[in-house]
Amino acid sequence: MFDETGEQYLDCINNVAHVGHCHPDVVKAALEQMELLNTNSRFLHDNIVEYARRLAATLPEKLSVCYFTNSGSEANDLALRLARQFRGHQDVITLDHAYHGHLSSLIEISPYKFRKGKDVKKAFVHVAPTPDTYRGKYREDHADPASAYAEEVKEIIEEAHNSGRKIAAFIAESMQSCGGQIIPPAGYFQKVAEYVHRAGGVFIADEVQVGFGRVGKHFWSFQMHGEDFVPDIVTMGKPMGNGHPMACVVTTKEIAEAFSSSGMEYFNTYGGNPVSSAVGLAVLNIIENEDLQGNATRVGDYLTELLNKQKAKHTLIGDIRGIGLFIGIDLVKDRQKRTPATDEAQHVLYKMKEKRVLLSADGPHRNVLKIKPPMCFTEEDAKFMVDKLDEILTVLEEAIGVQSESMISENSPCRAKLPNEAHSEQLGDGTSDPRENPSPKRNGLCTDKHSLLKSIRAGKIKAIWKKSHTASVKK
Repeated sequence: MFDETGEQYLDCINNVAHVGHCHPDVVKAALEQMELLNTNSRFLHDNIVEYARRLAATLPEKLSVCYFTNSGSEANDLALRLARQFRGHQDVITLDHAYHGHLSSLIEISPYKFRKGKDVKKAFVHVAPTPDTYRGKYREDHADPASAYAEEVKEIIEEAHNSGRKIAAFIAESMQSCGGQIIPPAGYFQKVAEYVHRAGGVFIADEVQVGFGRVGKHFWSFQMHGEDFVPDIVTMGKPMGNGHPMACVVTTKEIAEAFSSSGMEYFNTYGGNPVSSAVGLAVLNIIENEDLQGNATRVGDYLTELLNKQKAKHTLIGDIRGIGLFIGIDLVKDRQKRTPATDEAQHVLYKMKEKRVLLSADGPHRNVLKIKPPMCFTEEDAKFMVDKLDEILTVLEEAIGVQSESMISENSPCRAKLPNEAHSEQLGDGTSDPRENPSPKRNGLCTDKHSLLKSIRAGKIKAIWKKSHTASVKK
């Protein structure tokens, strides 16, 4: 990306420009269709039919009915309508720290949002623990974290039934993004789906941020959980149109027929219009023709390898987790206690911007650096990003008096088994209360660190973009 002065930035976070900024094939497809015809979806047009056919071919056979919308929020809102109409149930189970969109119906099921505002949790909303094996309730040293987290969902269902309530849906991102780049342990979704189906509910997989080949080995992130797991409803958005507003809900014929039997016709003026469908087809073609799934695997593996070397060097890095080009760097003040390094993460972001690398942070403590770049990200890009991160962490750790990992004993915790994966590291004995205080309290770090962070906030240490810079892009 380039700003208005021509300064170049490496974009490591843009999962909207999925196949690359201003990809000429996407631009051409949109232009040619706009020159020919664009109209609302009342009119029959081949593009929407062809796109639905191509999209369905990437999904398990039972997911065969497409509803087109303009955004991921619209898609998730419609998914809730489908779920509630299916059996007439109303309640929704969501994960803690989840975010599913900006509509009122979605803020209500997004703890990431409603816990920060004045809204209180609605009675029909039930919040299950995030299946986080690094900082969550059940960690990598637990014998079966997948079953333990799934049992929490089972208990929620039982409590709801005891209160006379009925579960319409369980909704979750296939990999939680705003929650801190969380990869559910293998077997978790299968067990949850079993409990939810038994209660008469449906499983909604939110692929808005993580779909379209980002995990590399699979086109959809839910597929990494195994062939024996198929959601009842899948939602998608952001990368679908490479920046063009386009989204979709895909479900089964049974659920679609129950929805249509209500007598309320579904219509979306712009959903699946000729231009959007042309753009969507171009994106699918590029993913296939440029082997972007293969690229996500190759570059993602290389980037993860580089980052794990940084973890061995820098004690501020507590965990590296991810699959393909969806990776999180969990920064901690203390590896044993896994205390979130929130201020340090914000400092790293500003310094990376100064070095012309764009990153962001998320998670409940905003201490997880998230990496989800355009799928054309290269090994050279990965090396450049990691080199800059190394420089910044080295200076920061020297300033706050943290010893490098090469000077102290390694005591790094292992990872829980990920879906379709079994790599782990040496198990450490450090644990802490899973219900950590999210406040930025320092927990006894040295005075030098206090001074550094105060200087950051006071502007004594140069920060990037003292004036607003409008980002633009070049092909």
